[in-house]
Amino acid sequence: MRKAKNYKKTLIACYLGFITQAISANFAPLLFLTFKDTYGISFEMIALIPMVFYVTQLLVDLVATKFADIIGYRVCVVVSQAVSAAGLVLLAFLPEVLPDPFVGIMISVVLYAIGSGLIEVLVSPIVEACPFENKAGVMSLLHSFYCWGSVGVILGSTVFFAVFGTSCWKILTLIWALVPLLNTVNFLFCPIERLVDDGEGMGIGQLLRLPLFWLMIVLMICAGASEASMAQWASAFTESALGVSKTIGDLAGPCLFAVFMGLSRVFYGKKSAKLDLTKVMAVCGALCVVCYLLASLSPVPLLGLVGCALCGVSVGIMWPGTISISSQKCPKGGTAMFAFLALAGDLGATVSPAMVGGIADAVGGNLKTGLLFTTVFPLVMILGLVLLVKKYGNRMQP
Repeated sequence: MRKAKNYKKTLIACYLGFITQAISANFAPLLFLTFKDTYGISFEMIALIPMVFYVTQLLVDLVATKFADIIGYRVCVVVSQAVSAAGLVLLAFLPEVLPDPFVGIMISVVLYAIGSGLIEVLVSPIVEACPFENKAGVMSLLHSFYCWGSVGVILGSTVFFAVFGTSCWKILTLIWALVPLLNTVNFLFCPIERLVDDGEGMGIGQLLRLPLFWLMIVLMICAGASEASMAQWASAFTESALGVSKTIGDLAGPCLFAVFMGLSRVFYGKKSAKLDLTKVMAVCGALCVVCYLLASLSPVPLLGLVGCALCGVSVGIMWPGTISISSQKCPKGGTAMFAFLALAGDLGATVSPAMVGGIADAVGGNLKTGLLFTTVFPLVMILGLVLLVKKYGNRMQP
């Protein structure tokens, strides 16, 4: 008698995969001032670090649409953990070894950004392919681990630096590298199924000719933009609005935002069987509009902070919810669909924060005006969800 496959091991590996992605995305920004003081790197050069990270992710998303199925999920996801660990380990050593420290930092960033991009493309379809009940709830709970990873990185690093000092940042880097290193073993041995059988998945050309697919792309861009605009600017917004230190700003801004985003994903994960996902996302879109208006227009700083925190609640369901709706409406979309959705989400997450900063600069450095512009994304999402219900209802694509 064959032993039943333990898909809980797969789920745990995927949880740790998203925690790895959170480490990759959130740890280096905590070291920007350290890089400047230690290596004499200008802010202009430091600004290239997040840009290169997200552009690399976008390129990986694009490449994965073609090659992930050919190479296979297991090989790709193991590589994602290995290169993430390698990038973090090299971050602790390359800046000291190479003649130009900045080159060492960028090589490391590109490596773990490749890992992060592969995680984003692969983890969701790996879980979708597992025989779980209530997959929308499982997907929401899965994506909450990116939030908990973000909170853990921010809190853990803040405490570490407070106790040991920022001069010990290399030790902490190696500690964080243990997460993907150990998770490589998990992905080597956990059961992994294919999302669709060979020859049954839709090709890229078929997807691109599908109107529903483009509607999902628009929803995903809006989800990424709505989430990243506040996530990227929450610290600066909190510091400027409340006049607090950077440490308090990081804890009260991005950390609080991530906590509320994680809680919303956990809540939906537990209650999803009783809720209509499309309606929940529409309500979240409306709440997101209110939160951005509150943060950008409220004359009371504390209310602005409330808007920042509740924005985490409103955007929490958007990204995993769009993935779940796409899987329900287009079950033969395959890995290519997940890769394009990740690409769209990353595109929104890359462009929107930059637009917020550009608009803020154009009006004399007023960050609130930049954030006010972001209300367009949840508004478009609401319109897209209305169109989805009217045109497609409960129908699936063949």
